[in-house]
Amino acid sequence: MDPSPSRFVALHHVQLAMPRGEESAARRFWRDLLGMTELAKPPVLAARGGCWFRGGGVEVHLGVEEPFAPALKAHPGLLVEGLHELAARLAGAGHRVRWDADFPGHERCYVDDPFGNRLEFLEALS
Repeated sequence: MDPSPSRFVALHHVQLAMPRGEESAARRFWRDLLGMTELAKPPVLAARGGCWFRGGGVEVHLGVEEPFAPALKAHPGLLVEGLHELAARLAGAGHRVRWDADFPGHERCYVDDPFGNRLEFLEALS
């Protein structure tokens, strides 16, 4: 049996979980610290809580999950420019930056969002 002739075009978004009522903490991290733009959620989805953000070609949706448990291993890998500046900004805001040199051709670090979800930030080496 042949696979469908459909083809993947791009990743539309990544969804991460967050606790109910913590939208302000999500905005401080994703909008204020990382510089992403908050998107308006459709009304039927806005009623569920959470918030959505976009920066460059990256879209992150934070959805309320009950009971909440952070993603400790699963994570988005976000390709950035200016990784060291971003890491310094995150560290300056009190987030622990964990560097890892095990991904050939890239510099990378891990940071947890305010809810403990693991995030990977990568920058290609020249």
